[in-house]
Amino acid sequence: MLKFDLLQTDDAQGAYPGSHARRGRLTLNHGVVETPIFMPVGTYGTVKGVMPRSLIDMGAQIILGNTFHLWMRPGLDVMAQFGGLHQFEKWDQPILTDSGGFQVWSLGEMRKITEEGVKFSSPVNGDKLFLTPEISMQIQTVLGSDIVMQFDECTPYISVEPKTRGQLTTEGEARSSMELSLRWARRCQAEFARLENPNALFGIVQGGMFEHLRQESLEQLVAMNFSGYAVGGVSVGEPKDEMLRIMAHTPHRLPADKPRYLMGVGTPEDLVEGVAQGVDMFDCVMPTRNARNGTLFTRFGDLKIRNARHKMDERPLDKTCTCYACAGSTRPDGRTSGGFSRAYLHHLDRCGEMLGPMLASIHNLHYYLNLMFEVRAALDVGRFGAFVAQFHADRARGV
Repeated sequence: MLKFDLLQTDDAQGAYPGSHARRGRLTLNHGVVETPIFMPVGTYGTVKGVMPRSLIDMGAQIILGNTFHLWMRPGLDVMAQFGGLHQFEKWDQPILTDSGGFQVWSLGEMRKITEEGVKFSSPVNGDKLFLTPEISMQIQTVLGSDIVMQFDECTPYISVEPKTRGQLTTEGEARSSMELSLRWARRCQAEFARLENPNALFGIVQGGMFEHLRQESLEQLVAMNFSGYAVGGVSVGEPKDEMLRIMAHTPHRLPADKPRYLMGVGTPEDLVEGVAQGVDMFDCVMPTRNARNGTLFTRFGDLKIRNARHKMDERPLDKTCTCYACAGSTRPDGRTSGGFSRAYLHHLDRCGEMLGPMLASIHNLHYYLNLMFEVRAALDVGRFGAFVAQFHADRARGV
């Protein structure tokens, strides 16, 4: 089941001429998701370093799982025994699973793509495996995810300019890849229906950095009438201006009555710009990955906790932040505990203590989720343009 209600649109009052920002509500089998939304990534059935209760406390409404990796480990026999991913990881809110296409693409020379599907060697034990659109639908049906993604071929970065650094293939090859994804989309739809999966299936727009290929992909997918649509094949090595160009071209051209998902993006600035271009849903590993590498996102810019200047700093990461790392929590007896100083987080990172990346991950995810909360609040009262201006001014201020 999927129901999408478009609650509000925004003209940005001149701050974003032609703004496509919108406020929505997505109803799925395991709950309601307020959009625009950021979705934490839980590749192996867990958001790295963060307990499910902490995700609830910070306002997570939907999380991701990874079809490819969960197929490898623990395997479908385990998932079937537990009745799906929700019961296995004890998460009773919505889950989106990607199709495995990006992971297969990232295997590089370890895989061979044909019309039927992809043959590859398991990165876990070297077994010879075969993943097809039909098998991807079967795996995601066992996982029981609320949103199922079509199996697609993720095209690498392709420049629209000849002889540009980073150009990996030709426009003709980009077209062939896009058209293969469209044929696979039809097969995914047929298998999804055959399995009588009660959840929602999204199509994925491909076409590399070529706007006319994106438009062709979009039009054919819309004609198939998916429950929602994603923009894939961005944030795969292209320059930022190329990503922003596709972001400005594609999302707002998707149906207004269906949710729009920008896959694998990105920085706080990317999310705000994506909302302005009509995107409803985002995911990215950046909050947790950067946390493990000592980079913290704050209202006033990014902070490198490994820098020596934080050794004696008594301040929290962000005095405006209400996450556990910055503000602590209230005990049952009414007393408060925490938050933690920059000096303490610097110490944890320098010593390699696991609490360091855990607290950093909690903070970064809270920041991303709260950013989307503030975006929704601004859209609710028609002040998105003013919010964007203040957001950029704050981020430029520095920590």
